[in-house]
Amino acid sequence: MAMTIQDIAELAQVSKATVSRVLNNSGYVNQETRLKVEQIIQEHKYTQKNIGAQKTIGVIIPEIANSFFGEIFQGITEKALDLGFSLIYCDSANNMELEEKAIKMLEKQKVCGIIITPATGLLKRGAERKLTDMIEKLKIPIIVVDREFENSNWDGVFYENFQSTYMATSELLKVGHKHVGIVTGDLNLKIGKLRLEGYLKALADNNITSNYILQGDFSTQTAYTLCKDAFAKEWVPSSFVTCNNYTTLGFMRACKESNLEIGKDISLIAIDHIPVLDAINYPLSCVTRDVVKMGEVATTMLFQRLQNLEQPRQISMIACKLILKGSELLNTNNQGGFQI
Repeated sequence: MAMTIQDIAELAQVSKATVSRVLNNSGYVNQETRLKVEQIIQEHKYTQKNIGAQKTIGVIIPEIANSFFGEIFQGITEKALDLGFSLIYCDSANNMELEEKAIKMLEKQKVCGIIITPATGLLKRGAERKLTDMIEKLKIPIIVVDREFENSNWDGVFYENFQSTYMATSELLKVGHKHVGIVTGDLNLKIGKLRLEGYLKALADNNITSNYILQGDFSTQTAYTLCKDAFAKEWVPSSFVTCNNYTTLGFMRACKESNLEIGKDISLIAIDHIPVLDAINYPLSCVTRDVVKMGEVATTMLFQRLQNLEQPRQISMIACKLILKGSELLNTNNQGGFQI
């Protein structure tokens, strides 16, 4: 196995940050220490060539067909170009086996760091531990985006998940709805749990004792099936919160097939902006965030970590923002829910 910065640091009895400064010729290192590190580098033939020039980063995203992750990748790409990085992109398709293959490939390519949105939240804790062990053995900086690994110490860029559904639910209650339902995401994922908790807290804070939960998995098909079945029953709430862009699309399809007009027959605030709806001027109220910025921040964070391997852990929370376009408004004829 090739030498790593950690190996050199241990042989030289210095920090990884000191080795990084010697390799990149940046920052102060006293002459005696510099010569010692350089001698070890030469003895073990640790060249810039065999570490991939330290200018290529790997990106692992779980759903490239999802416009949300497309925007994250856009932000990563734009900032990477500014900082002089090249990219190797991998789509795990929310599949752990593909994720493991991607990590092994990136190791062979000797990338200097990885930006990852893990698929492992969809799996059991034991499977996630296996993956994090594999990543830790790479001994390179890791930036986690959107979905968290349990109990990791890696830098990360995340979203105000709890606040997003709390904000959406509170707004629906504010405009007069007496009952608010939710189509959740995957509750095996931390982001799914937090969004459900935000909804429940908003109900509690407004002294609403009843809830209406359709347990989804962040997919369009599941949301569609759940909502179509719900709309076939005698009663549903007058308003809903949908927990991501795919969930919203499933909800919208079910409404269309059930002859329900959003903003008139049933009200909705979605979590996440859907850019294509802007092109047709569809008035969908949503809680959104700067997704491109998430990618930019992640890449900047990786660059900073490479400059200082021993800096404290960094966590960046991207704020949510409520955008109202009318789909949340109350039809006074069905404010307590309605019969289909």
